[in-house]
Amino acid sequence: MAFLENWKSILLAGLIAAGTLMQHHPASAAERQTLTVAGGCFWCVEADFEKVPGVIGAVSGFAGGNIANPSYKQVVKGGTGHYEAVQITFDPARVSRAQLLDMFFRSVDPTDAGGQFCDRGHSYRTAVFVGNPSEQAIAEDAKTRARSELGRKIVTPILPEGPFYPADAGHQDYYKGSKLVLTRFGPKKQSTAYKLYREACGRDARVRQLWGDAAPFLPAAETSTDLAGRQNGHVEHVVCGRNR
Repeated sequence: MAFLENWKSILLAGLIAAGTLMQHHPASAAERQTLTVAGGCFWCVEADFEKVPGVIGAVSGFAGGNIANPSYKQVVKGGTGHYEAVQITFDPARVSRAQLLDMFFRSVDPTDAGGQFCDRGHSYRTAVFVGNPSEQAIAEDAKTRARSELGRKIVTPILPEGPFYPADAGHQDYYKGSKLVLTRFGPKKQSTAYKLYREACGRDARVRQLWGDAAPFLPAAETSTDLAGRQNGHVEHVVCGRNR
């Protein structure tokens, strides 16, 4: 009997400890959800969403195409049907799918059907990928909110989710990479090359123009010196992924 009581005490203590651990442990794989979006240069989308509390990680890659495991060169050359996309893994207890989609629409130009900012062509267009009717409804609602707020037609399609193919390791976490790369600006660290690309491409300037204070990821407003320098050609044009 004493043995049984001791065993019950040990079991109870174990359950309490396990419950405490679950309360403080990050979301399990079963609790995590994913959202795949295309917003032009995947370096930028990845960098933006990895800042969001509740986002566990973001992976740059390709979605929506018609061949398996495409390379970056195949996608940007055209013909594969893929978008440059980012798959966002998040904890729905901390940030909802609807919140992430509201942020997404306000971090891109959803009125542009030909690409995003300086990056032109099919692979740089915007899109939201959904896996079931519930996700479809959430995405449609977010698109409607964006259209109402902007007062313009939103051309971003909502597409059935298919396979997502991660890009090669050289494209992951590019915005914070320390590897020295040869760019059109000369040899630069990846993190520096990313900042130069993002400024040269005009992404933040256009998003600010469209969305103003509703844009979730904008840096501090650029100075007149910054603007004059870009207009005078002091920052060269580059294309996402091609200045490596």
